[in-house]
Amino acid sequence: MTSSTTAQHRLPLYDATAEAASSVVISRYSTSFGLASRLLTKDTREHIRNVYALVRVADEVVDGPATEAGLAPELAREVLDELEADTERAMRLGFSVNPVVHAFARTARTTGFGAELTRPFFASMRMDLDRAEHDQASFDTYVHGSAEVVGLMCLRAFVYRAGRPTFDDRVLVDGARALGAAFQKVNFLRDLQADFEVLGRSYFPGVDVESFDEATKHRLVADVQADLDTAARTVPLLPRDARNAVALAHALFQELNDRIAATPAERLVATRVRVPNPVKARLAAQVLAGRSASRPRSTPQSGGSS
Repeated sequence: MTSSTTAQHRLPLYDATAEAASSVVISRYSTSFGLASRLLTKDTREHIRNVYALVRVADEVVDGPATEAGLAPELAREVLDELEADTERAMRLGFSVNPVVHAFARTARTTGFGAELTRPFFASMRMDLDRAEHDQASFDTYVHGSAEVVGLMCLRAFVYRAGRPTFDDRVLVDGARALGAAFQKVNFLRDLQADFEVLGRSYFPGVDVESFDEATKHRLVADVQADLDTAARTVPLLPRDARNAVALAHALFQELNDRIAATPAERLVATRVRVPNPVKARLAAQVLAGRSASRPRSTPQSGGSS
């Protein structure tokens, strides 16, 4: 039997292993968020990676890998329910046998959030198992749970060291929600074809690839731009060690929105718009040099070609 003294020394090893597992998830799944997170201080970077990893794992339950593994929708729902239950238990107890959940719970307990943010998230994940189309009300609910609350989790990670674990500054809260929503809507626009043809989903109310046209595209791009503008106004208000990372994430998705605006509608439904790695590197260099700041715009501007 392991002595209590020895056991106390083993928890930091498990914590570090869980953190490393979350780091692998973000590095494998997102070059954009991985790049932006490198501009954070070590502690904050770990918290953001922990949030991203759990969100990604839950998303994979409803977006492909679980189905490819042979899980029927009802079994995927059971797995998602178990993941949520494990997450809430870990946030209460401070431990999970799932390293990604364990790391996420450490972040939640340290930065001061709980089920008030995770329950809307998991509710939106369940919607992917139930709904193929959305009306405006269900779309707003979905975006809030799948993206806006994730922005709020990240905000808690940015501000908790200021001694405000229950931080609720309305301007920053609105900005965090808006940036999360912008990220989600941009990804919906990038994945129109895959969502419709592979997953059988249409997220934007009344929009599918067969009816998608320039007017629809410009309306959706303008909606994303409004979210990006709201977020841009709050970046200077963030703690100093978070500003550059959030500014870079904003710049990367601004670039994506610009490229979507410049891509013909018929091409947008047949290809996935990306930001080339050299452009990502240029944006990062500009942010680090202080030559690129997130600024609101009245209208989207064209980026380069896709």
